[in-house]
Amino acid sequence: MEAQARRIVVISTGGTIASRWQGTGFAADAPGREVLATASIPHGIASEVIDLFNVNSPRLTSAQQLTLLRTVREVFADPGVDGIVVTHGTDTLEESAYLLDLHHDDPRPVVFTGAQKPLGAEDGDGPGNLYDALLTAATVRDLGVLVVFDGKVHAARGTVKTQTLAADAFADPSGPPVGKVGFGKVSILHRPARPEPLPVPAAVPTGSLPRIDMVMHHVDADPLFLETAVEAGAEGIVLVATGAGNATPEFVAAVTAAIERGVVVALTTRVQGGPVTEIYTHGGAVDLAAAGAVLTGTLRAGQARTALLAALLSAGDPGVRTAQLRRIVGEPAPAVTSDATGRAA
Repeated sequence: MEAQARRIVVISTGGTIASRWQGTGFAADAPGREVLATASIPHGIASEVIDLFNVNSPRLTSAQQLTLLRTVREVFADPGVDGIVVTHGTDTLEESAYLLDLHHDDPRPVVFTGAQKPLGAEDGDGPGNLYDALLTAATVRDLGVLVVFDGKVHAARGTVKTQTLAADAFADPSGPPVGKVGFGKVSILHRPARPEPLPVPAAVPTGSLPRIDMVMHHVDADPLFLETAVEAGAEGIVLVATGAGNATPEFVAAVTAAIERGVVVALTTRVQGGPVTEIYTHGGAVDLAAAGAVLTGTLRAGQARTALLAALLSAGDPGVRTAQLRRIVGEPAPAVTSDATGRAA
């Protein structure tokens, strides 16, 4: 007797994989069933589609990401579902996938995929990516949220878009892929390390979501934009530093002032690979960490912001938020005691 088909739900959110020519450029407008119809369905899989959004992913909002998170939870409330595939635009896919992974507590997989070429392109990559994602979602368990693209299986955490146009669009610059897909088979090479999942945050009105800004350091940079973000009401700031997490004494002073006002500051780097770490002073990561900034390891800007969003949604007290961010990114708590703002006492 033939085994029962694996039931995979495809959640469609738009992106290039759903994009068609609009007269001046491409934009998402195809429904999920149309996208799914371009791909071969692996043997033994029964698929169904939920049309959640239909947007180019640069337009995606935190509120929509939280809606996606809750939709995944609602789908998995049905024990008959074996896995989920999310079709998503590539520009912010890394942020949505990581947000879901931070809260994912189910052994069944959520697999993100998309395309670099639009719907209907003769040499399009969408159909192959979707086939591989369906196969992965029907095959693996206990791996969290994954990104499947160009025959590779990536963990959500650390995986970023590394190519603007090439088919091999995603990688973790600081680590290898989790696995690969080929010849109708998914091969898992290692299991990603994941922190304990966070509870799904309580529903928050869209206008009440915390403001989080990013500021990049560069030659001749001053902390004007960081200070402006604080004045604009930012509850969290991602400082995209140079090297292993370095800026200037002026930035250290601005970070200190921001933290004194209850702002949580995450420190990442504009360098593609490697960890943020305390090596240099005179405005470097040594001083920024002492001021209370949280070093985000190998998370880059978009995912550092995602981790910060999750931390801010978990609590209202700045000290608790800072402690939660440290737990999310895997940074040990400072050896010194902290006051209620999370700043070293």
